[in-house]
Amino acid sequence: MVHYTLRALLILLPILTFSGYLKAEPSSAAVSAFNSYVSAVESRLAQQHRSHDAFLSHVPFGQQRTNLQSGELIIDQITPSAGADIPGALLHHWRGTAFAPGAKGADFVHLMRDFNNYPQHFSPQVIQAKILTQHDNYLQAAMRVRQQNVITVVMDSTYDIAFGQLDAQHGYSISRSTHIAEIDQPGTKTEHALNAKDEHGFLWRQNTYWSFEERDGGLYIQIESVSLTRSIPTGMGWVLRPFIESVPRKSLEFTLRSTRNALFR
Repeated sequence: MVHYTLRALLILLPILTFSGYLKAEPSSAAVSAFNSYVSAVESRLAQQHRSHDAFLSHVPFGQQRTNLQSGELIIDQITPSAGADIPGALLHHWRGTAFAPGAKGADFVHLMRDFNNYPQHFSPQVIQAKILTQHDNYLQAAMRVRQQNVITVVMDSTYDIAFGQLDAQHGYSISRSTHIAEIDQPGTKTEHALNAKDEHGFLWRQNTYWSFEERDGGLYIQIESVSLTRSIPTGMGWVLRPFIESVPRKSLEFTLRSTRNALFR
């Protein structure tokens, strides 16, 4: 389920796995901590989404807002740089804000629901995307995603997604991962999903929260991403740290910029 650009990693991972350094699945304590954290995040967002005045978090004023309207992205790290203190795992929480001049709330909703064109809008990160089931404002979707930073990892994921609106100018979506699998030898005749004991924990859980507000002649869009990854074993920081710590931020920034660009066309 994983294709690596560093051949050394292929040599080291089996050794570390045998030695007990790598755990394929998160512990029950890590899952419980993640669920507790996202519950608090979703409670806060639910409160925001009931208010016109506080629908988005920390939208700047003055020069910062001018910069935002000129195309600048604002990226904030919500959790500490090392993530939450969870044995064997790291929790990552990032928030990004952008402004799409001339865009409407309906444009954003259409873009988010148009899964068949995700590979076009979010290439090269999204390779494939499709809706599995759909009922009104709820759907299940599947995506194949490529993440790269020192190593390249390809993952197949499924998500439960819900859309909601306060009114035509204010709306949101909630996406919760239900399954994430690493793909070995992607794009070849021998590609296959790694089983649980062989996975490497590059991404165990991922929830994504979008909010939009239409004003100032365009659309403010805001994304929050909360993810759970394995921790970094002693001696493996040179390989794993750039991927595990950098990808959550870079992925959020790429998604936010791509969304803004798609709305601004």
